Amino acid sequence: MKTIDELLAEGVAGKRVFVRADLNVPLDGTTITDDGRIRAVQPTIARLAAAGARVVVASHLGRPKGAPDPAFSLAPAAARLGELLGAEVAFATDTVGESARSTVAALTDGQVAVIENLRFNAGETSKDDAERGAFADQLAELADVYVGDGFGAVHRKHASVFDLPARLPHAAGSLIATEVGVLKKLTEDVTRPYAVVLGGSKVSDKLGVIDHLLEKADRILIGGGMAYTFLKAKGHEVGSSLLQEDQIPAVLEYLKRAEAKGVEFVLPVDVVVAEQFPDLKTKTPGAPATVAADAIPAGTMGLDNGPETNKLYASKLADAATVFWNGPMGVFEHPDYAEGTRAVAQALVDSEAFTVVGGGDSAAAVRILGFDENAFGHISTGGGASLEYLEGKTLPGLAALED
Repeated sequence: MKTIDELLAEGVAGKRVFVRADLNVPLDGTTITDDGRIRAVQPTIARLAAAGARVVVASHLGRPKGAPDPAFSLAPAAARLGELLGAEVAFATDTVGESARSTVAALTDGQVAVIENLRFNAGETSKDDAERGAFADQLAELADVYVGDGFGAVHRKHASVFDLPARLPHAAGSLIATEVGVLKKLTEDVTRPYAVVLGGSKVSDKLGVIDHLLEKADRILIGGGMAYTFLKAKGHEVGSSLLQEDQIPAVLEYLKRAEAKGVEFVLPVDVVVAEQFPDLKTKTPGAPATVAADAIPAGTMGLDNGPETNKLYASKLADAATVFWNGPMGVFEHPDYAEGTRAVAQALVDSEAFTVVGGGDSAAAVRILGFDENAFGHISTGGGASLEYLEGKTLPGLAALED
């Protein structure tokens, strides 16, 4: 896989360099609420611009239906990128149409443009190879060189991620190189003890990574909505908590395998419950109560780890040398149910381990709860991509960058 260092050594001055970034940032209207992904790719774009490249930045945002939708415009991301670069960033109002062609044609050496949301074109996400390829052909007309640096999208077989690199000389950007290097430390060159913290809502989202990590981790801590399927599998009632009953056989098998392999599975010992899900917009105080994890009352749902669980999890992370965390421990967006997630983040900060926050909601939680990002070893920009890599899957966007 060619690196951006090699690409820059060959010279990019005057060349149109297409950077597939991940600018898929959360928006409140047109206001960006977390610019972490833009900041993560900014160094690659800045290096290319400083070397005299004419940089064409492309990304998806959200899930539009293959047609323009103002709610998913990349215009706010382009404006924020310009602020971070300290230079004007041109913005094309389409992907491969007249605006994109004229905007790119107007670039001079060292200038940067962002084209509109790639998913405004149905060819970007099409499952039909010909349709996807036709869109990639159009994108290729905008560039001389391709740089893949959108790690959050490399697990997708999309036109700009998989098909376009085959049509242009290509290299991996700084962000992808960093992300892959970190993931190798979690899979190939692990310093032990190795602890994994998995949360989030659904067990089914994490089955593959649990299966793979049973061969690598020393202990696995479970929290979030997925914990209640584990507690149910252990024979405990979980009230109206989130439950994937159809996953109980798989959970039981994993618990059995973990015991046989000497992998410690850690589940909540107490949880914070309420009778209804909290209002995340108004942050109206609920009526939370802390109960033992094996005594959740009927009619209540678990929404966070309890204080004893927080102490237990902190103790299980204290002596780790490597920690991977993906998924919040509760409904961290509401202050009544944020302490479990805060406790895990604090345990990582306090640890002397190499700590990796696995993107998605975990990365958002770190920022929302006010932690210094530099206190962690690495905060990934791709939750889904990180998980699929840890499952041992081949990621199309990485495979496409191989020579």
